[in-house]
Amino acid sequence: MPNTKKFAALAAASLLTASLAACASDNGGGGGSSGDNDAVTIGIKFDQPGVGQQVGSDYKGFDVDVARYVVKELGYSKITFKEAPSAQRETLIQSGQVKMVVASYSITEERQQKVSFAGPYLVAGQDLLVRADDTSITGPDSLNGKKLCSVTGSTSAANVQEKFANKVQLQEYDTYSKCVDPIINGTLDAMTTDNTILAGYAAQPQYKGKLRLVGKPFSEENYGIGIKKGDTELCGKINDALDKMVSDGTWQKDLDANFGPANFKPDPAKNPPKHIPCS
Repeated sequence: MPNTKKFAALAAASLLTASLAACASDNGGGGGSSGDNDAVTIGIKFDQPGVGQQVGSDYKGFDVDVARYVVKELGYSKITFKEAPSAQRETLIQSGQVKMVVASYSITEERQQKVSFAGPYLVAGQDLLVRADDTSITGPDSLNGKKLCSVTGSTSAANVQEKFANKVQLQEYDTYSKCVDPIINGTLDAMTTDNTILAGYAAQPQYKGKLRLVGKPFSEENYGIGIKKGDTELCGKINDALDKMVSDGTWQKDLDANFGPANFKPDPAKNPPKHIPCS
């Protein structure tokens, strides 16, 4: 019995050590370089239906599907999602907290000074979400005298006011979700941001038949996968994975699954998009 007890204690100690090692890997596995080469951490949005959303302990949306496909093609078997708010995306990549960011992340010259991009994997555009029975709003130039909602820090609403309707009244909240109910009850008239995000809200079961995507995009947003600046090898591998996702039909299937209920289809002349050179 003494030997049996001693063996059991050693076994328990070994299991505890292994468990702690696994936990350490999960916490620091942004680049998959913390000792667990099968693990990787990806930055996504947690609050954008159809794009990137945390639902209980699960994650859903087109960006999430793209991330899972790419990660699998890169050879990782364990994935941890980390919230990547817009203002923190470059910092998360530069600090190594995430291996990549897949979060409605438009490729811009300013951002390319700080990080590199694979893709784009989707070309979206700024659009408007309105009440389903409101036919008075047909585009951004029909918003004079209307109340337009967006989020604090976004340039979307200001873009409308500066370029299309200088008499539009702007209302900003800290999340897009807070714009939706006021539009449905008539307190506000429209919400503006990328058409993918707007379609995600329109596709939610609780808003079925209550919201309408205007469907006249007035900007071009190239969604890329952000990675550490200058990592051209990883960029090339991600682009190969994106090519395969398109060619085997997964890209279209995932697009339909996430945005189909809102009858949203991205511009076929621009989608699926061609890669930009890795740099």
